[in-house]
Amino acid sequence: MPAGKSTITARNFISQLKNHQSNTEYEKIRRYFKDDDSDNKVIGVRMKQVFDLAKANIDMPLVEIEKLLGSPYYEARMGAVSIMDFQARRKRTPESQRKELFELYINRHDRINNWDFVDRAALHVVGGYLIDKPRNILYKLARSKNVWERRTAIVSTYYFIKNGDVSDTFKIAEILLNDDHELIHKAVGSWLREAGKKDEKELLKFLDKHTAKMPRVMLRYAVEKLDALTRDQYLKTKK
Repeated sequence: MPAGKSTITARNFISQLKNHQSNTEYEKIRRYFKDDDSDNKVIGVRMKQVFDLAKANIDMPLVEIEKLLGSPYYEARMGAVSIMDFQARRKRTPESQRKELFELYINRHDRINNWDFVDRAALHVVGGYLIDKPRNILYKLARSKNVWERRTAIVSTYYFIKNGDVSDTFKIAEILLNDDHELIHKAVGSWLREAGKKDEKELLKFLDKHTAKMPRVMLRYAVEKLDALTRDQYLKTKK
């Protein structure tokens, strides 16, 4: 049952999470974080349950979502970005609210501090909002010292790709070409691959220019959907 508006609070959301606590899930999630990582406390809730609770609390006010982002619990912050994603996807969400969601994401990126938080919300909250607007913020994020801000920069472009616009993906990929983090290598390679599905000529042009400098995992992801002969030719240049 959907929550009543008076009960859609961060405190109640966390209480709902705790009602679904599982020791098995606790151990599984805990393994992803260091034992001394006090900013990633774990309740032990299956991700499907977190997403279901987020959908049931889709009308959570922005101020309460921000409180969830401030929680030390991993599942609470996943709930926060999931609610943001559901609100951004909802067709009846007004432009003013989309702007507020976007600004919350950007202004509290310090709390969106894991790859799966970025991947859960960046597409619609950031990319969806910027589809018809200047995208300077993505280039600023791409040059950030914060790895998760850099990941947001490239992941957000998938919304543009889905709408047939691949230019920002290739430009941001070029900025991130020499990034030292494997999770950026994988993200850039993945979105280059997706952009290549829309415009293979542009992908091949990018690869011809940059293959020698690309980290191998980035290249491997980028060429994944090319025909076998072309794919092997690019991969051989890295040997």
